[in-house]
Amino acid sequence: MTPRSASVNEELRRRSRERLLQAAVELVSERGYDATTLADIADRAGSARGLVSYYFPGKRQLVQSAVHRLMHRTLEEALEREPRTEDGRERMARAIDAVLGLARDRTVLMRQHMAGLLDTEGFVQCPEQQRLAELLRDTVARHGSCDTATDYPMLRASLMGAVYAMVLPNVGMPLAPLRAELFRRYGLDREQGLPPDTEEPGGSCDVDVSRFFATGAGDAAGAAVPPADGQSK
Repeated sequence: MTPRSASVNEELRRRSRERLLQAAVELVSERGYDATTLADIADRAGSARGLVSYYFPGKRQLVQSAVHRLMHRTLEEALEREPRTEDGRERMARAIDAVLGLARDRTVLMRQHMAGLLDTEGFVQCPEQQRLAELLRDTVARHGSCDTATDYPMLRASLMGAVYAMVLPNVGMPLAPLRAELFRRYGLDREQGLPPDTEEPGGSCDVDVSRFFATGAGDAAGAAVPPADGQSK
């Protein structure tokens, strides 16, 4: 049997990591953080259990990376949806609505994420978080900031505060007043972004998150890759 090339092995590793991220989002959304084990995540991803530690130091780091990936891709999708625009105010509105929408539609997941950030292990920097940060910095810059080094952390803090207020058990605030306050703060019109009253009843939660995690056969720029964890016949 011909040995696999370095590029194919790299693609297999990438897909394994993507499947773990997707499985973490799905399971924590369904069961909560404490009821989800690394073994559960590995089983859902179809990966060897020992492979998890190859990519992530522990469950906290895996789940934070998974949520940051979901946030990054949700935000990216919102910013680039049709009709596409370069207008800074509209992009800021879309960004706010994307993050608040996640808090509304994936309350359990976002609650666990916020709790993880307050844990003693604290905030975990990872490639997914860095991509999310880049999108938010770009949004701040396009909105007209002359000092993104100051204004980006303020936007991040404002969004985190709004998410925290929404996901508090039993006393969570509804989306509308938090959205109104953030829109007022950034000088946005209510009709910009994705106003809540333009959505279908019941919210917009899409259970299938697979589009945010590149694990399909067509994601390797045409490379021929065995289907699962490098197992070939």
